[in-house]
Amino acid sequence: MVPFTAGLEVRIASREDLNLVRELALLIFPVTYRDIVAAGQVDYMMNLIYSPEALAVQQESGQIFLIIYVEGRAAGFAGYTRLNVSGDFKLNKIYLDYNYQGRGLGKWLLSDVISRVKASGGRTLQLNVNRFNKARGFYESMGFTFLKEDKVDIGNGYFMDDYVLSLRLKTNLKI
Repeated sequence: MVPFTAGLEVRIASREDLNLVRELALLIFPVTYRDIVAAGQVDYMMNLIYSPEALAVQQESGQIFLIIYVEGRAAGFAGYTRLNVSGDFKLNKIYLDYNYQGRGLGKWLLSDVISRVKASGGRTLQLNVNRFNKARGFYESMGFTFLKEDKVDIGNGYFMDDYVLSLRLKTNLKI
């Protein structure tokens, strides 16, 4: 497949755009996790993280959602938050429609997030990735390194069994 070179746009999602984030998540999230966690956990996480109310709370709490468009069509999304005043940020989510994977779109979207974080004074960008998710290799190819293991109880008897990865961001600060 040919990499994308034109027709790409990344926009900050408005409150109204959260429905589009949910639609994309309903398409992408279950396929991503169907071979990694139990089906019941996928449904539970969809309701926990991607219900309209949950997305609104995340946005109101400071999470910035981005939607990437290819020739005007929504093809994926990302969400990130500032963790502290020291400049640590977290990539909470990044997902692409499977029809667009493998052509550099994920790299484009992640690079956009990194640029925005740096412009906000970010010094690190962290993320959690399920220990069985093949995306770990993608993140490592983008410069992320292993920080620690993290097993989070998300309720209802389910856990997120993750690796935490971190990317140190270079800034242009003069000392």
